[in-house]
Amino acid sequence: MPKRLGHPVRFDLVSGTSVGAIHACYLAASAHQSEGRGQRLSDIWTSFKLEEVLPLSNTDLLRLPGRLLGFRLRSDGLKAGALPERLYGLLDTTRLGDIVQSSIGWRSIHRNVDEGRIRAVCVAATQVVTGKTMVFVESRAQSITRWSREPGVLPRPARLGAAHALASAAIPILFPAVRIGSTYYADGGLRLNTPLMPVVYLGADRVLVIGLSRKASESDDAARAERRIEAYGNAIFMFGKVLNALLLDHVDTDLARMRLVNDILRSGETAFGPEFLNRLNAASEVQRGQRFRRIDDLVIRPSVGLGALAGQVLESKRGEKSLAPLLRLSLRLLGSGGPASEADLLSYLLFDQAYAAPAAELGFADARGREEDLLRFFSDAPMEPR
Repeated sequence: MPKRLGHPVRFDLVSGTSVGAIHACYLAASAHQSEGRGQRLSDIWTSFKLEEVLPLSNTDLLRLPGRLLGFRLRSDGLKAGALPERLYGLLDTTRLGDIVQSSIGWRSIHRNVDEGRIRAVCVAATQVVTGKTMVFVESRAQSITRWSREPGVLPRPARLGAAHALASAAIPILFPAVRIGSTYYADGGLRLNTPLMPVVYLGADRVLVIGLSRKASESDDAARAERRIEAYGNAIFMFGKVLNALLLDHVDTDLARMRLVNDILRSGETAFGPEFLNRLNAASEVQRGQRFRRIDDLVIRPSVGLGALAGQVLESKRGEKSLAPLLRLSLRLLGSGGPASEADLLSYLLFDQAYAAPAAELGFADARGREEDLLRFFSDAPMEPR
């Protein structure tokens, strides 16, 4: 794309939740690099082996039911009166934390922000005690104006580190909550799945959204729902779908709201003339201290459901003698065919090259299919209204 554009691809703002928070930090840390950033990120993912990233022994498997039911939940640190770095979760994410710490140049984030290569980096996490979303923002600004229209979302200036990204990616129950300061945080996608709001408040006029859910028609959804009725009795299948609803499915609502405002502004200019937006903002700044503007968007989605992709990987492993305990457990719980064809829960946990490699190839192919749209997005050419 830089060859076709005539200049490097550059982001002014990056914002992420859950695994997107890790990627946002990586983009900010590598903003000073010209080429190969995407390939290096892909190389990190495709080097993973599940048994190393999420170690789970046979003994751990036997203990899972008891841990899930609430036995021995208190950590040793809490018993001693200390505040541990992480609170209870079914899976040990220590190794994942080490990878996030070592794979991202955290000091480079600070330097790239200070030197103006990127304006701001936003990472959202859910405060466990209050249920509110905290958006940690690293920018050159010492303070951030409170986002008055969103009382449940609080911006906070921060010097980002691995703990912020890991907190945003801490899936409740499965991964331990992460301590930042004296407070614990979990997955930011619980309330702010699509991190559009931070960049909108920070002044973005074009937003590129990397979605993780496949776009399907209503008829396609209905057909899939009928085919999957026999899977509804499987608790693992249902838990995966619930996670999707909590963490993935907000994007369309957020985009619809943003596009509605765009439509209202265009209609106002058609009805009242080109000065409509300026006059509206003059009144709005006096009454509410805010300005309206049109925001263009481009959404890249996977053409194959990621749960289906994880199911394909799982089925390909069936019959192998040496399997990671988590895969062996998944095969046992999901059974053959049916639920295993959509391993949504596993798609959140499959830190393994067998899944990451085809996922990266899928992402690249889906982006290449939108190449002309991406060229318009990163150029000065006007984008088509949506």
